[in-house]
Order: sequence, then structure tokens, then C-alpha cells
Amino acid sequence: MFSYDPYAALAELRPVAPLELTSPHFTAGGALPLFAWAEKRGGEDRHPTLEWSQPPAGTKSLAISCFDPDAPTGSGFWHWAAYNLPADLRSIEAGDGTAKSLPDGVTVLPNEARLERFIGAAPPEGTGVHRYFFVVDALDVERLELEVGATPAVLGFNRHFHTLARGILMGTADPAER
Repeated sequence: MFSYDPYAALAELRPVAPLELTSPHFTAGGALPLFAWAEKRGGEDRHPTLEWSQPPAGTKSLAISCFDPDAPTGSGFWHWAAYNLPADLRSIEAGDGTAKSLPDGVTVLPNEARLERFIGAAPPEGTGVHRYFFVVDALDVERLELEVGATPAVLGFNRHFHTLARGILMGTADPAER
């Protein structure tokens, strides 16, 4: 398993306040539920329910994502990214992560499969246990204005400069189990 933590590296560049991010479906550092695996690996391509604490004063919107830094790509693998979520939101129920499943006005970006939705874990055999970082950022802007077709990495770059607080919940998937 790789040890690089991209969010620890970001915190060194620009520290932000913590948000508590939890799920009733898995514990921090624990295995993702089967439904959060890719359909081709016996799952349902659904993200788990996510719940977070009150963001700090000045929060005007939220962004959420799921990233696997352990994918054998040299640049990781984005499973999901959405932004312009309402600032008063405190949870999202398990689902497909499409714009239709989220509050009005939310933008869901294409993931690595170029689908505007959540795609589940599918770590290739021989690559060890993968880590899936679910991240919620509280932002100081009502809306991020990104170009159509922007990537989750472009969202990450833009949210970096507007993040007031960040919640991180990491789950794992072992290819030997599926």
C-alpha cells in the first residue's frame, strides 16, 4: 500500500479548520461497504451516506469528492466530485452521486470514466489495498465558476484557495476481497 496522503500535503500548503466527517456505513480507515464498489466487482456504484459537522462562520457553499491516490496511474483516480452544494447541508444519503440525486444547483464533474456520477471501488489485482478519500470542503464563495467539462483536479485547485474547513473520511478496498 502507498503511504502518500494528498490531503496532508495540501494542509501543509494551507492549513484549514477541521470538519468532522463520518458515515454510518464504514469507519475511518475501514473497509468500504460492498455497495460502494463498482458494479463489475459485485457492488452498486453508490457512494455511502456522509455526515459532517457545522462548518465555520463565513461558509457559503460546499464541495465534495472521492479520490483514490493508490490507483496505478501516477496521478490517482477521481471517483466523484461535486460542488456548489448549499452551505446549510449537513449530510447526503447514499446514492449514485448524480446532479439529480443532489440539491438543485449542484454541479457534478466527470470522473475518470467521464461519467457525471460516483463510480465505485475497483482496485486492480496486484495493486494492494487502495484508500478512498471522501472529502467535504466548506468554501467562502457561494459558487465556484468552472468551465464546462472541468476535471476534478481543476475543482481541487479552485477549492484549495476558498476552503475554510475540510472533513476527510478515508475508507479502503482490498482487491483480494472481490
